[in-house]
Amino acid sequence: MSSTKIVRIGVLGAARIAPSALIAPARDNTEAEVVAVAARDRGRADAYARKHGIAKVHGSYEELLADPEIDAVYNPLPNALHAPWTFAALEAGKHVLCEKPFTSNATEAAAVAEAADKSGLVVMEAFHYRYHPLAHRIAEIVAGGEIGTLRHVQAALCFPLPKFSDIRYNRDLAGGAMMDAGCYALHMVRLLGGGEPEVVSAQAKLHKPDVDRAMKAALVFPEGHTGSLTASLWSADLLKITASAVGDRGRLDVFNFVAPQAYHRLTVRTADGKRVERLPKRPSYSYQLDAFCGAVLRGEPILTPPSDSVRNMTVIDEIYRKAGLSPR
Repeated sequence: MSSTKIVRIGVLGAARIAPSALIAPARDNTEAEVVAVAARDRGRADAYARKHGIAKVHGSYEELLADPEIDAVYNPLPNALHAPWTFAALEAGKHVLCEKPFTSNATEAAAVAEAADKSGLVVMEAFHYRYHPLAHRIAEIVAGGEIGTLRHVQAALCFPLPKFSDIRYNRDLAGGAMMDAGCYALHMVRLLGGGEPEVVSAQAKLHKPDVDRAMKAALVFPEGHTGSLTASLWSADLLKITASAVGDRGRLDVFNFVAPQAYHRLTVRTADGKRVERLPKRPSYSYQLDAFCGAVLRGEPILTPPSDSVRNMTVIDEIYRKAGLSPR
């Protein structure tokens, strides 16, 4: 918990995602301020700071972490750098909002979780969708029993990324469709399924050896209901952002669980009929920042702590193994 009334945040890297994920939400949040950015290229960091109204620029990540006027860091670096720089931030006494996927693999995730626990600092994985009222409502409907005993849950996140030089296709940076799009689909399947699934089978479409451009997986939960996920950066499934839960008394379907602020549709069908629900269009990233600040300033619980990240990464690793690939 912080003794200050505002969380002063530094950004590691001049990342494309930071403006929508953090900088814009912070402008409307009375408890957060983005005060600094660091990049390996000082000129790029200077330009980024000017464009986004960030007061301070550091010439290195180390310099940013050493800044006593920073309470927390946002880590949107490539996947393979999530663990090393989250460790470094914790050692520097900073809270961390870390982009998904949390780490390269479950072993790294467990090590980061242990370090976070010992530090007493807030470490939160940036599954922003989980903090939106849509995700809360989905979980409430399924857990409330309206659709009956669960039979099957599924989620898909597919979008076209034909730029094959993108870091998301880089094995050394822990790339792959399952890591990028798939971590969301799996997280939603776990939310709908209400537990930790076993991986029955998985099939990958490869961009190059050991780098998946698409992944499908079949899962089973301890209670007996099944699950499935589809993730793609480049496949016949060009655009798909859906999730569903089928029970013995009805079903729930949701379109665009990832960014409901753009557009979403939640449909529930039972013997009583069909209804469509709409939730607020406030950005999921704004709800995420609210939660992060609440955790840092007041010790409020979060929905995506390192313990959850370990569970998600454990299943991701097993999906890679079942698909005949190695974990990242």
